[in-house]
Amino acid sequence: MIYIVEDDSNICELEQYALKNNGFETAGFGDGKSFFEACRKQLPELVILDIMLPDQNGLDILKTFREGVDTRNIPVVMVTAKDSEIDVVKCLDQGADDYISKPFGLMEFISRIRAVLRRTQKQAGAAVQSFREIQMDGMTRRVTVAGREVDLAYKEYELLRFFIENPNKVLTREELMNRVWNTDFSGESRTLDIHIRTLRHKLGEAGNYIHTVRKVGYQLTFEGGEG
Repeated sequence: MIYIVEDDSNICELEQYALKNNGFETAGFGDGKSFFEACRKQLPELVILDIMLPDQNGLDILKTFREGVDTRNIPVVMVTAKDSEIDVVKCLDQGADDYISKPFGLMEFISRIRAVLRRTQKQAGAAVQSFREIQMDGMTRRVTVAGREVDLAYKEYELLRFFIENPNKVLTREELMNRVWNTDFSGESRTLDIHIRTLRHKLGEAGNYIHTVRKVGYQLTFEGGEG
């Protein structure tokens, strides 16, 4: 089941039509209140979320959704007319899995929905992963360091997962932005650097495994290097 949160009935109907023609079940909601009421009865497989809504900003809905124990791992795709780089970065930083700007082609729309579902389903099925004393449970999204539970924000968790999936490999800034934020935008906001710094802090001594590779990116390794 895919939930669509969109107050423009014409756009909502168009999205539902495209999804149903491709084998997906859908339900549409014109505001955040009715959306959350439906989630309490049945959780969706994916959410398509507009930003400009009558009762609540889509980013606030996304934040609440990511904080919920039962909803934090459900993929969310933002579909909105707000398409500046800063709008894209805000959505991705808040935990959106992808961002589609209006107007959009239906073939691209369906392709990107399928891509998000494939990616998140693959991640959800991942077994427990570890790097030295750091351990991640792909089902519960629980992270521990030497037995101590670490509370990571959505993007911090995705960063750490990508590092652990690629131990000792130098990951470029572009690779990290593309994998974790689904964009190659790495402008003046220094989004990646801020998340790396916060992630290191939360991991404590284990944060020292994340090394800076000057002018390239970052690397998760036990070997000595630049912090």
